Amino acid sequence: MGIVRDFNGTIKSEKIGDMATLAPARPRPDLEAHRRAMSAPFEEVVGDLVSIIGRKLTAHIASIKDARAIDRWLQKACPQKDVEQRLRFAYHVASMIAGFDSPGVVQAWLMGLNPELDDEVPIRLLRKGDLNVDGKRVLNAARAFVAGG
Repeated sequence: MGIVRDFNGTIKSEKIGDMATLAPARPRPDLEAHRRAMSAPFEEVVGDLVSIIGRKLTAHIASIKDARAIDRWLQKACPQKDVEQRLRFAYHVASMIAGFDSPGVVQAWLMGLNPELDDEVPIRLLRKGDLNVDGKRVLNAARAFVAGG
């Protein structure tokens, strides 16, 4: 016997048979990735992004030629211009995809022509695009990729 409330809040006693248990619902993967990208210290975001996409692609998104800047960021140095915003957003996208695929797939996704983006290359939009416009497009393309569409 178990206690069950009906829709009116009335307590009823009923026999509860063998019920299948459901796994607890996970938040949407892009929400988890967004939360981490926005709340983690910048040096952790950079370190995690490098572990997923590598130093060269991270430097490319940041529009830097000298990858030694990455080492300075890992040591808590402040980045220039809008680099922090771009790298946090890139980490959001990369970590969401990495939750479902390997780092190699994430790298290939970033560098390949993407039909969801009218055959544009996501990494190019992450580097030079307007994050308020192109960022939304990249994020929607990543969500579609993760969903299998």
